[in-house]
Amino acid sequence: MIFNNIGYYSLVFGLFISIYLLFFSFFLYIKGKSNNDLNLNIYHFSLIQLFLVILSFICLILCFILSDFSNETVYYNSHTTKPIFYKIAGAWGNHEGSLLLWLLVLTLFIFLFIIKSKSQPKKYRLLSIFFQQIIITGFFLFLLITSNPFDYLFPTPKEGLGLNPILQDPALVIHPPILYLGYVGSSIIFSSSLAALIENNLGTIWAKHIKNWVFVSWIFLTLGILLGSIWAYYELGWGGFWFWDPVENVSLMPWFSLTALLHTILVLEKRQLLKLWTIVLSISTFSLSMSGTFLVRSGILNSVHTFASDPERGVFILIFLFLLIFLAIFIFFFFSKNIEQVKGRNFYWLSKDFSILINNWFMMYFLSVVLIGTVYPIFLEVITSDKISIGPPFYNKLLIPFLIPFLIIMSFGPKLKWIKDRFEMLKLYKILFFFISLIISIFIYEKLGKNNLLISILILAGIYLFLISLIDFFKSKNNLSQNISHFGFSLLILSIILNSFFSSEFSSNMKIGDQIEFENKIIKFSKIESKKGSNYNSIVANFTIEDKNKRVTNFFPEIRIYNQPNIMTSEADIKTSIFYDKFFVVNLLKNETYFNVRYQVKSFMVWIWISTLLIALGGFIGLVKKIR
Repeated sequence: MIFNNIGYYSLVFGLFISIYLLFFSFFLYIKGKSNNDLNLNIYHFSLIQLFLVILSFICLILCFILSDFSNETVYYNSHTTKPIFYKIAGAWGNHEGSLLLWLLVLTLFIFLFIIKSKSQPKKYRLLSIFFQQIIITGFFLFLLITSNPFDYLFPTPKEGLGLNPILQDPALVIHPPILYLGYVGSSIIFSSSLAALIENNLGTIWAKHIKNWVFVSWIFLTLGILLGSIWAYYELGWGGFWFWDPVENVSLMPWFSLTALLHTILVLEKRQLLKLWTIVLSISTFSLSMSGTFLVRSGILNSVHTFASDPERGVFILIFLFLLIFLAIFIFFFFSKNIEQVKGRNFYWLSKDFSILINNWFMMYFLSVVLIGTVYPIFLEVITSDKISIGPPFYNKLLIPFLIPFLIIMSFGPKLKWIKDRFEMLKLYKILFFFISLIISIFIYEKLGKNNLLISILILAGIYLFLISLIDFFKSKNNLSQNISHFGFSLLILSIILNSFFSSEFSSNMKIGDQIEFENKIIKFSKIESKKGSNYNSIVANFTIEDKNKRVTNFFPEIRIYNQPNIMTSEADIKTSIFYDKFFVVNLLKNETYFNVRYQVKSFMVWIWISTLLIALGGFIGLVKKIR
């Protein structure tokens, strides 16, 4: 109980510190002394603010470790039999704890920003702190008013309700913190962009300064999406890495915007262009991150990823989000007319800066499609009470035709020169690679017998981007981070295309002793065994698959029955190799005699994970290079 009190009052005092920093930073900005050094109180109180939030978060973790069921959050999300690893993770595996984690990252980032921005103008720094403290104060109020992680329960229950078993997974332990580093990093970009716009500080020096924060946010958001995809792949039992689930889309939308912003910052740094683009993308990225928080916590989405279904919380976030967006739009329209465009610096159609601009428009189109596909069913249900779901066919029809020119432009755009280039850049090897890509795509097209010209062109574009990125990766060491990320992206696109074409699936109902033939293989259901885990009982099924060469592979998928809460989950058995995964999962049917069996061969799965890691690695190398 003592940790409950300490954690709660740490948040209360933290709120007062935030309000103080909010008004104090604005007062210093209005006062406007020429001295470039910040008042020491800014450093001291920002450190105290960070300390209080860290203390509060540690207290919540201790409440979970000690199974303090007088804490309502612990009661609803923990159990005495839960392994200690998941007790700790339970601190942020719920709505209240995840918001406290949000607040922790917010206060950490603004403290680091204050330390790392000493070379920037004082008034710009004070305005950035002011805007960031508006966000932090809003989250303090959100926690204390609607989502207090330290609410008391009396009388104290002897046992808790436990954590959703599908969230008791190592990937889900590290997924939220990494994803939040990506989300919350966009808040610093948002605050500093508004400050730079007001101070008319949008130039090369600011671009170099803020690019580090864009890199940090983009890297962690990429890794967070990757971890979420890996978890969905092996934990949800359907054998896919992306289902266009609304909550999955919530993380993808700011990634599109942030990727466009990363490239726009390059143009601003090199040529003093795309200043308005930079501001719009900065506002959009943070707005999309906050919108995702609203959708996940408002109760209007039904997904295993959602945290809460309390309309009061959703209304609070919606009002807060509306106020932030209104503030940003007002500042943008009021101060954007003061931005001076550099005369004589226009876009030539054959240049790196123009290719970045075109690809940014493609990114905005992809973002718009995902946004419409995510929110349209919500608005339709509100207006007509009709429920619809938008799945892969919608996204494939709208994205694939525009993905083709995007991949082609991306193939040669990065190697164009700034300002202006000539046709002589079209080297012989690029023409050769185009014909090689054409031959390979025709072979795949004929092999699959797909009667779809668009898909064939997509394969061509994907292979061409891969080959060009591969040769650039080995040929040029000048921009290693860009080469690695672009090569990783080309590998990702190619892996996804090949995965969709070469994967196969078998599904049937089987009982013990049954055997079924599938694609020259014999699937046999041998037996089942019982096993006891730390907080669950498990039914382990034994399947053998014999191919035409008499090679036998054993699979041991599980069905787990957790004690608290009493929920049944399916645990897939996955055999991973360099070219494909063999994915086996079973579900117990109601008559408890037959099992639903699903066996999938998922091509190039490991390369999807590797390619995404390469994308993030390229960003990390770029960040290290900038810091050094």
